[in-house]
Amino acid sequence: MISWSNVTASGHEELGLKPEELQKSKCVLGFIPVIYYSILLCVGVPVNVLTAVALSRLASRTKKTLYFYLLAVTGSDILSQLFIIFVGFLLETAVFHRDVPMPLLHAVSAAEFAANHASIWSTVPLTVDRYMALCHPLLHRQINYPARARKIIAVVLILSLASGVPFFWWSDMWRNSHPPTALDTVLIWTHVTLIYFMPCSIFLVLNSLIIHTLRQRQQPCQEERGPPRRLGKTTAMLLALTSVFSVLWAPRTVVVIYHLYVSSVHRDWRVHLAYDLSNMLAMLNTAVNFFLYCFVSRPFRGAVRDIMLLRGGPLDPRRALPPHQAPNNASISSLYSGNNKRSQRDSAPSSPRRTRKPS
Repeated sequence: MISWSNVTASGHEELGLKPEELQKSKCVLGFIPVIYYSILLCVGVPVNVLTAVALSRLASRTKKTLYFYLLAVTGSDILSQLFIIFVGFLLETAVFHRDVPMPLLHAVSAAEFAANHASIWSTVPLTVDRYMALCHPLLHRQINYPARARKIIAVVLILSLASGVPFFWWSDMWRNSHPPTALDTVLIWTHVTLIYFMPCSIFLVLNSLIIHTLRQRQQPCQEERGPPRRLGKTTAMLLALTSVFSVLWAPRTVVVIYHLYVSSVHRDWRVHLAYDLSNMLAMLNTAVNFFLYCFVSRPFRGAVRDIMLLRGGPLDPRRALPPHQAPNNASISSLYSGNNKRSQRDSAPSSPRRTRKPS
């Protein structure tokens, strides 16, 4: 994930490599990755912070577990941007070229993989929640509450962070001139399984079940010649999130496996170029969710608008009525309550009156 420059000549001599074998593949892109990651960081971090604030407002206002899961995804994306883009790609590649202790580099590598796994696996509880809501609504109503969602998020984040520890021994794919070792093979396959094959398999199965359930519900409407039911906005947002992830991370997964079995990034400039471009695409996934939320969710757009205008959102999830409509609504409410009381009084049985004795 990161570019290490602390490769000494003594290490090459111990490996017994010839001088021609130490020739590194050239970075064809030059300073383009540094410029790209700088722009991505300057745009992605403020956008994700804005997303986190908007989702926090919606979560506290509506108490819906959906916003808690989306908030976990946003927080993990911020960690990925800080550790992978800022520390890994910018500081270590563009600033600290030399004199960085190797234990520190390995520790940063483990932190990068932990943040990466957290960013990806935090989407899995969201997918499971949407599957339960659409395919098992009764069970979902019983188990769906914020306290349980927070516990699930905490467990997923702890496991994701712990999964980054073995990658302390991850080898630098850009500058390691020796062929991949048995440890490299295990770590690479563990990495691609955790970040792509397992989550994508879960997304594919659950999304297929969701689409199948929605189609079955549309069939009675079509038989009754009624209007077809549209795809829910929450479901559309989920499909968009998982699809964007699958598309953006697929090239990097292919390049890593190609590096392992066919040609090394260190020896072939074309593989080096493909690895650079695939990393740039994969990191783009940490900054696009805000635009997906804005495109799909009206409450999210309203929360963002309130934040940009420096005003607090209404207590009720629905938009508050303008102030000039309040007196009319109040008068209507009081009139309705008065009529209601009058009707109750008319419908109540009249109390017996005292009969006056004739004098």
